[in-house]
Amino acid sequence: MAVSVRDVAAAASVSVGTVSNVLNRPDKVAPATVARVTAAIEELGFVRNDAARQLRAGRSRSIGLVVLDVRNPFFTDVARGAEDRAAEEGMTILVGNSDENSDREGSYLDLFEEQRVHGVLISPLTDDLPRLERLRSRGTPVVLVDRESADRRFSSVAVDDVAGGSLAVRHLVETGRRRIAFVGGPRSIRQVVDRLEGARLAAADHPDVTLEVVETESLTVLQGRAAGEAIRARPASERPDAIFAANDLLAVGVLQGLMIQGGVRVPEEIALIGYDDIDFASATVVPLSSIRQPASLIGYTAVDLLLKEASLGDDFERDHVVFQPELVVRDSTRPRIGA
Repeated sequence: MAVSVRDVAAAASVSVGTVSNVLNRPDKVAPATVARVTAAIEELGFVRNDAARQLRAGRSRSIGLVVLDVRNPFFTDVARGAEDRAAEEGMTILVGNSDENSDREGSYLDLFEEQRVHGVLISPLTDDLPRLERLRSRGTPVVLVDRESADRRFSSVAVDDVAGGSLAVRHLVETGRRRIAFVGGPRSIRQVVDRLEGARLAAADHPDVTLEVVETESLTVLQGRAAGEAIRARPASERPDAIFAANDLLAVGVLQGLMIQGGVRVPEEIALIGYDDIDFASATVVPLSSIRQPASLIGYTAVDLLLKEASLGDDFERDHVVFQPELVVRDSTRPRIGA
């Protein structure tokens, strides 16, 4: 049978209110009394019912984080940054993986609302955000992560993905490549759309550069491998001479698909660049060039904005933090001789 606050109070010869003060406001209780209550807690093995306490308070010490793909190390780093900032306030992060599935995304939002989380951080699947608006209207603050709010109704932390896409293609052009393929999808994901837009803008600056789109169903290694194998199966004259993958997981898969059975050499025949600069990018058989995002800083800043919104309510102007991406050059985009 679970030990109750009353049991602790009886063992320490104090009131239930005094035990509550020791648990929640120990500075208001005499040190000798705190010691006596603490000894009783340890002797009886009392564990506080934090769920009940949160129910009375109306809000928990947890923050919900919904990411597109928990297997992507980029989101792992985002979560780590969020945890670091939350820990500074004595709070925790609960992570939900939508797996690029709208039904799963909605289920996590429902669960977090039922748990009365302090707020929700989310990298949403689409620009259709009525579910998030309802969540906020019922008192749960919401901050968008790794993307901007198109109408600026939500605070957000993001990287300029249009600039990142442009940076990737400009780099490929500077290394002498002219037939570029963008591998990524689905286009319902805003980050994919923005990175493609940036790629197109950069390609348009060079009349002799072409940009084809190889759309994938998701942003995974398996989808990248399928795209790489399809490109490898083409006649050499019909292959691109460079590929920009919408994230590093796709890029890793593309690299595998191109080089299986010694098919296509990277970067001699096809240069390859990814996006996110996950730790594994530098450890592939051909180290991958990538567009770096400050993942941990994104998570840390998102919690900062959420705490601000939770303290101020609706009566403040939403914050929109946009970081600039950075080009990281490795062997997979080594310049052609004479380029």
